[in-house]
Amino acid sequence: MIEVMVYGRGGQGVVIASEILAAALFNEGKHVQAFPSFGAERRGAQVAAFMRSDEEKILLRCQIARPDHVIILSTSILETTDIGKIIKPGGWMVVNSAEPPDLSGQTIGFKLATVDAQEIAVKHGLGTRQAAIVNTAILGAFAKVTGAVKLESVLATIDQFVPAKSAENAEAAREAYQSAREVK
Repeated sequence: MIEVMVYGRGGQGVVIASEILAAALFNEGKHVQAFPSFGAERRGAQVAAFMRSDEEKILLRCQIARPDHVIILSTSILETTDIGKIIKPGGWMVVNSAEPPDLSGQTIGFKLATVDAQEIAVKHGLGTRQAAIVNTAILGAFAKVTGAVKLESVLATIDQFVPAKSAENAEAAREAYQSAREVK
């Protein structure tokens, strides 16, 4: 079983990212679950979404406590959450950041990749610089570094799942796939 947590701020597309990822893996023949977790405040507030995928039927019906991989849409999450205490050792943390984030204070036991999903999203008209919708871009980067899902599956799912700006979202995912980089 692969478990993924997506963290970000309301308005960045956290919930849709987990749903697109789940649908892409479902289209690859996997069993999946995707579910959000947020409070009454959404725009700008911390939001988490969870996704499970397995070759077998998934019988768990609970939140994910120790994910294999974590996707971070807003680096401000790293100021309040020690991802290293959450993520399974050796898992990937994929971060929306032009530069490697400051991980001082983080427990390190994971692999790190970054992509400037915000710049990519703005370039493709997905939100504004102040409120970029980075979900599809970050999924392109996630596909590249983890190998957990094929880019083609993500692109096909975007085409069927994202009615507005489908082509722009697909281009953002492609560009992020190409520009994602592992941080040593």
